[in-house]
Amino acid sequence: MSSQITAYVALVCTSGVLNLYLCLYAFVKRYYYTNISNLFIFYTVSITIYCFGSAFGLMATTLEQIKFWTIIEYIGMPFAPPLGLLFVMRYLGMKIKKKWCIALLVLPFVTFVMVATNDFHHLFYRKLEVDPILGVPYIHQEIGIWYMIHGVFIFSCMFVAFLLVLSNWKETAKVYRPQLISLMCGQLVPMLTAFLYLIGMTPPGIDPVPMVLWLSSLLYLWSIRSSRMFTIMPIAKDAIFNSINDGVIVLDESYRVIEYNHSCKKMFPQLTKSMFGMDFDDVWCVLSGDSFPFELDTTEFSREIELTANQSKHIYQIRTSVLQHVNNCKGLLIIFTEITELKRLQIELERQAYYDELTQIFNRRAFFQKCEQQFAAAKEFSLPFTVILIDIDYFKKVNDTYGHDVGDQLLMHVVNVCQRQLEEGMLFARYGGEEFVLALKGSTVLEGEALANQLRQQVETQALVTDEGVISVTLSSGVVEATKGEEETLYQLLNKADKALYSAKREGRNQVHVYVGA
Repeated sequence: MSSQITAYVALVCTSGVLNLYLCLYAFVKRYYYTNISNLFIFYTVSITIYCFGSAFGLMATTLEQIKFWTIIEYIGMPFAPPLGLLFVMRYLGMKIKKKWCIALLVLPFVTFVMVATNDFHHLFYRKLEVDPILGVPYIHQEIGIWYMIHGVFIFSCMFVAFLLVLSNWKETAKVYRPQLISLMCGQLVPMLTAFLYLIGMTPPGIDPVPMVLWLSSLLYLWSIRSSRMFTIMPIAKDAIFNSINDGVIVLDESYRVIEYNHSCKKMFPQLTKSMFGMDFDDVWCVLSGDSFPFELDTTEFSREIELTANQSKHIYQIRTSVLQHVNNCKGLLIIFTEITELKRLQIELERQAYYDELTQIFNRRAFFQKCEQQFAAAKEFSLPFTVILIDIDYFKKVNDTYGHDVGDQLLMHVVNVCQRQLEEGMLFARYGGEEFVLALKGSTVLEGEALANQLRQQVETQALVTDEGVISVTLSSGVVEATKGEEETLYQLLNKADKALYSAKREGRNQVHVYVGA
């Protein structure tokens, strides 16, 4: 073996050993790293096979041995560029679909099969023989059509990976840039060497690519040691921006749209890249059919907005955040968080907490909460305040005779009849069982008595028609007005109304009594 070949073998073996070390290092430390280390392991395994296959090929003494070790090389070499591309994509935070992986690895597998069976079809090498001048292990080859397809594919993989890393250079913090340098060199070094080999600027008959891979391997090792590659990775800002669930629209200092993320596009399908540079108000008119309801300025705010699209109602929380650009120019982030479901649950919980499940009017808790506020306001402004307690006469007899289902129907019937007589602002609630309460801010006891009699007459004349028959009921009511100038509580007022109601029932029911002080 000549000294020149020995030097070639030494360089190739160095590349193989370094990649084997990187592979084993990543494998041993895989539990401490992110999932990206798995791709790196496969990537370095493929390069290792390629390098050692090439080294044994350089030590071959016959054409058959060269062909055998060429097949071994192609177990790893065609897979290295697509695995490197997948590794870079994962490193940059890009989502990799399973079908992409399969698509990228199908062609390398076909290439391996083509090389292994080349003697039968000669689609990869039209001619592969020992160089007639230089002799073994130098080879003379004429490339076939599949060699060209394979070459374009692996060059494209390395070139795309290089561009992806380069495109994230500005957005990556300086502390992480050693990682990007190693990634770019990992793609650029073999790509340039392969190009020089194809145009005949390297020693003839020898594949020079494995001889230079030690350089990229050293750079990978350097970035792992110096900037904690795999442990801490600079996920691209673009990937983060497009992965958050909130919709984000970015405005410049003149409030023109300059960017939006994927979530915002899902919320507002009308958004298009053609809207970049348009005033936000004009864009919002397209999105909602109306002008933006809030003023945009450097003051950050949080508001809620309701939009209807495709007959579907959506509620969004809108927040703004000032964005500091270069040259001290301020932009604005408009952040949309969909809270439709949250609002629905909130309304449902509020309804369960404050509304009677059967009649859908306020329950006792809601009545006290709202009535306390109205009572306090009436006192503050010296307004009259009247309370009416209403009871359905002989309701127990209805339950006992017809059953609780009919009793429930009767309660809803009475509520519906009463609601048709009430005006806006009157506080009507189920007080308990068959008893109801009505609070009238700004009404005197005479007005309250008149309304109570009106309700009593309407219920008496409007019977409930059921499958069990026609059911007529009457109401008894107690009315009381808050005494001006006295420190009277709501509970005391209700106690007086209850005494008046008891008096009405004691006197024969189906009547209204006004509380008369003792």
